[in-house]
Amino acid sequence: MNVKTVQTSEVQDFLQVASGLKSAKGSARAKQIVHRVMSDVFQAIEDLDITPDEFWSAVNYFNQLGASGEAGLLAAGLGFERYLDIRMDAADVAAGIDGGTPRTIEGPLYVAGAPISDGVARLDADADEGEVLIMHGTVRDVAGKPLAGAIVDVWHANSKGMYSHFDSSQSAFNLRRRIRTDAQGRYEFRSTVPSGYGCPPNGPTQALLDTIGRHGQRPAHIHFFVSADQHRHLTTQINIDGDAYLHDDFAFATRDDLIPAVAQITAPEAIKARGLDAPYADIAFDFTLTHLTDVVAEQIVQRQRAAA
Repeated sequence: MNVKTVQTSEVQDFLQVASGLKSAKGSARAKQIVHRVMSDVFQAIEDLDITPDEFWSAVNYFNQLGASGEAGLLAAGLGFERYLDIRMDAADVAAGIDGGTPRTIEGPLYVAGAPISDGVARLDADADEGEVLIMHGTVRDVAGKPLAGAIVDVWHANSKGMYSHFDSSQSAFNLRRRIRTDAQGRYEFRSTVPSGYGCPPNGPTQALLDTIGRHGQRPAHIHFFVSADQHRHLTTQINIDGDAYLHDDFAFATRDDLIPAVAQITAPEAIKARGLDAPYADIAFDFTLTHLTDVVAEQIVQRQRAAA
């Protein structure tokens, strides 16, 4: 359809009315955003000659996406979460902030209210055939000072790639804990080495990825919120080195500084000291938090999260 209508006065006036810009009521910020999004979609319809059939197919897709509860998953898969991180990284550079542990995406599977432990925690409440993991480290500020009383909020999938709360076969808060660091800023937990996983194969996120020729796989990883008084909240995750999708994550969350070495502990005396009877995986990883300042905000993203 070789017609151009978006820039006509009729359509430009219509966009202002439809987005509420000509109304004295409502939120000025919401109007600004809705007007821009509508204008961009109208322009895309014109530039790409999007047909009514294609448009209504998209409307139906969004209905399916909402019904499935996968909007957060798609936001990660299409790189929106990663782009928000890119913008925050750029803002840090512009503000002269350097030295903290890199941020990366939260993902859609956090659950608030996990049990809290002092110094050391055991995450694996349920039996799991996966390899035992011991992860430990120190939370510090950018000057290297250990941060006592910092909170390390950790969550990850089991060896089948499933998360508690979203997987009814697991107990509440399995593989989810909050750990308060000790006087030396140290934390440690025992868990199970997680598995990578893919989008639900019959869900709308995977359907769209199939349409654009992309897979929906994530490498094995462990999520963290790390916080301390007078320091900025950190949202990050580490990846398990050696995973086949380590540098091909459909959610674009892999960062080189977030791939710690995984040591395989096989020495009998070390195994015995941990109270184990088989070799285990060991990860050492320190977190560095940046300070709050008058011009630097807390950076806790406000979004709807699950709560048990």
